[in-house]
Amino acid sequence: MSGTTTAAARRRRETGAGASRWVVLVVLCVSLLLVAVDATVLHVAVPAVSEDLTPGAIELLWIVDIYPLVCASLLILFGTLGDRIGRRRVLLLGYALFGVASAVAALADSAEVLIAARALLGVGGAMIMPATLSILRQVFPARRERALAIGVWSAVAAVGAAVGPLLGGFLLEHFWWGSVFLINIPLMLVSLPVGRLLLPESKGERDGPWDVVGALMAAAGLFGVVLGVKRLGGGEDPLSLFTAVPLMLGAGLLVGFVRRQRRRRHPLVDLTMFSRPAFSTSVGCIVLAMLALVGLELIAAQYLQLVLELSPLETGLRLLPLTVAAMAAGLAGAKLLQRFGPRTMVCAGFCLTAAAVVTLTAMGGEDNAPLLLTGFVMLGFGLEVTLFGAYESMLSEAPPEQAGGAAAIGETSYQLGAGIGIALLGSVMNAAYAPGLASVSGVPPRDAAAAGHSLGEAYEVAARLGGGSGEALRSAARHAFVHGLHVTLLVSAGLLLLGAVMALRLPRAMECGEPSRAEVPGPREGSGAPVPFESVR
Repeated sequence: MSGTTTAAARRRRETGAGASRWVVLVVLCVSLLLVAVDATVLHVAVPAVSEDLTPGAIELLWIVDIYPLVCASLLILFGTLGDRIGRRRVLLLGYALFGVASAVAALADSAEVLIAARALLGVGGAMIMPATLSILRQVFPARRERALAIGVWSAVAAVGAAVGPLLGGFLLEHFWWGSVFLINIPLMLVSLPVGRLLLPESKGERDGPWDVVGALMAAAGLFGVVLGVKRLGGGEDPLSLFTAVPLMLGAGLLVGFVRRQRRRRHPLVDLTMFSRPAFSTSVGCIVLAMLALVGLELIAAQYLQLVLELSPLETGLRLLPLTVAAMAAGLAGAKLLQRFGPRTMVCAGFCLTAAAVVTLTAMGGEDNAPLLLTGFVMLGFGLEVTLFGAYESMLSEAPPEQAGGAAAIGETSYQLGAGIGIALLGSVMNAAYAPGLASVSGVPPRDAAAAGHSLGEAYEVAARLGGGSGEALRSAARHAFVHGLHVTLLVSAGLLLLGAVMALRLPRAMECGEPSRAEVPGPREGSGAPVPFESVR
């Protein structure tokens, strides 16, 4: 009996040698889908939560932000812990914690309980996200198949981000707000036994002790930086106590973390990975791509609802082509990568996205559905091509024993890019928008200053003023917002072109054979064979 059990365990550890690896991919994608949906599903439930739990303004902010904040902070900690104690073990613990936290959140009877539950969801998400990528790296050792798997994985991530608000809206129409969390529980109840049965276990190097102090320094440092960046993105004063202090402390801890890792014989994260051009360039491309995407999506949603006055459902439908195009790019990414190679693919993705952004500068105060459709399709396809190529190159470049740490670095770059994008592009938008409302005829300076904070606030001030001055303020605010949108789009296009230049450091072609470094041959003249991954550095 024990021999049979041992053989079964060995087969489970070696999953990936046969067709079952695609079943493993399905399990991993379900995991990712849950985490991606949970990041956005609460947004549409905020009004219902506010009415039921009556949280204060600060509490409401923490209810929304604590999940991504905790998740981003702990990615490196749990990614490297998975390398140490087993990636499947960490993933299954993440499943269990995610299910328990979902139940607590759904039944929360106070803002404090909901905040705590959302924080636990962030912990569970941080355990799940890097583990899915690192297990995928192990299950698909051949780069050609791994590229296809990463394409499916990235397409699922795009679906999750889009499905969250739509699913939340549907549930809120039929049930109470807690139902947006209850949907996680049956999926986790299925994922736990299926994952335990099918997912392979793997670990990295086990030499030396796990650097607990370094892990806590990374977590605290990332928490401070992400918190400070989120406050900047919310329009807070950069010099305010609760913005500057987290930023400075977080940055200081991260600098200390880097120095500590360089001194240790067995570091938590092998920072020498960043000395490899493909790895460091891929991480930079992920940051720049997310920086452009999140800020643009936020501003585009405001434009559709406040300028074109579309309903939330109509807004979601207008943004749907972006998600569909991203899904298509993810599914086609493997073939594109094999045909064109990482350098051309990522560079072209950045250029296509920049072209989409410039196309969208033709948006004005009137609805132009064909223009928006064209721009959003180009934007979704271009950004997903960019992210796919960058993720695939980063993960393939990392040593297998460092897969968890590499996946955590990629996901952390994703989160930091998103936070910086909201802060940077939001600041550009405000700087271009506010001056247009400084001297509106018949509007007192105090009201003009309040209207300069945001278009939504300008509408509230205009409604309060009423009459001709209110209408003048409303019209001026619309024009100022469109002007600010154009400026922001041009700045974003510049950042995307910078990313295209950065992508020129990536390898010209992908190596699909996984040969050792010493065995990589040069291409024969006229053979038509792709240039090996290592030979083009």
